[in-house]
Amino acid sequence: MRCLWLTLADPEPRHNGQYLYSGGLIDAMGQGGAQMHVLGLARPDSPKRMNGVPGADGIRWWLSDHHPRSSLQSLVSPLPHIADRSWTPGLRQALDARLREGKWDTIVFDGISAGWALDQVLDHFPRRHGRPNLVYVSHNHEASLRREVARNHENFIKRQVLRYDALKAAWLEHRLVDAAALVTAITSEDAEQYLARRPDRRVEVLTPGYAGSHESRRRITAATPRRAVIVGSFDWIAKRMNLEQFVAVADPLFAAHGAELQVIGSAEEAFLSRMRRKAAATQFTGPVDGVLDFMREARIALVAERHGGGFKLKVLDYIFNRMPILALSGSVAGVPLRHDDSILLYEDYESLARGVLQVIDDCDRLNSLQDRAYAACQDQFDWSSRGERLLSAMAAL
Repeated sequence: MRCLWLTLADPEPRHNGQYLYSGGLIDAMGQGGAQMHVLGLARPDSPKRMNGVPGADGIRWWLSDHHPRSSLQSLVSPLPHIADRSWTPGLRQALDARLREGKWDTIVFDGISAGWALDQVLDHFPRRHGRPNLVYVSHNHEASLRREVARNHENFIKRQVLRYDALKAAWLEHRLVDAAALVTAITSEDAEQYLARRPDRRVEVLTPGYAGSHESRRRITAATPRRAVIVGSFDWIAKRMNLEQFVAVADPLFAAHGAELQVIGSAEEAFLSRMRRKAAATQFTGPVDGVLDFMREARIALVAERHGGGFKLKVLDYIFNRMPILALSGSVAGVPLRHDDSILLYEDYESLARGVLQVIDDCDRLNSLQDRAYAACQDQFDWSSRGERLLSAMAAL
């Protein structure tokens, strides 16, 4: 199978969920035997690649330098910001060259960020007959997700801008789904939303795999710091909203009970500085080289995300490194964890924060939670099976 894969950017280094998911699928497709040509933006911190020259894995990369578009350009663009940032002359020229160079069996739009290319592909193949199979690999159900984020932003002006961008995202997502012969969803909940609008579409659930470290055994004891951690990348507005709202509730409670909260991951320095000024019991690390040492020095991992939807890849880091998880209900879709057995779920930020304080000194309970979560997931998240499933679905089109 000769596959042209359109993605946001070179996924290396894989420091957030989008790059982990894209990179894992690209690797799995190549290992499954597909002839992979991947087109996207270069990143300043990514390894150098020679365009069109296959690497050791046989994958050919076609990368264009990133020249960021201004906020005004994004605002007046018909594309949502997530796709507009890739709508560059360099990428358009690179795509035109790939479309003209030969026959493709499949063209993959890897997330809505690749939606900038839809019109260019359809213009090149105006008739369905003879057009390669188009596949939309979704990372979220964007229409509902971005509508929710916009609705819950506290600033009136930003709320209106986000609402406008959410409308553009919904329009582009609908067009991608309508054009695709195959749509993949990262959770079954997302798949149901796609099918509610287009019951005639073929929609496959494709949860992420996991290729990170595994802790064969870990015991939480009284010597482990009385600390909860939140791991993530906080570059997206929804992630920052979640974090700011939770810390506002949890920080004073933790401070009053001698517990610590540690937030591990990158964000704009201005945001981190503002959060640090307001916090008493919360530490913000900023970017780190690795998260494992931080997780080993904590008793609890948190998923405190009211906005954002989708599959949280950091949950797999928690599970396979044996961190007991406490989370908001509805925020851990796609993993086979059960409340009060392998995870503890709460309805709001305050009950989640108080839940941490209730169990943080119950080491037997915490160890039971992490053991049962690991057992439930240890054979469920293999990347090679994701590649086989996607290749099989493409071959059946």
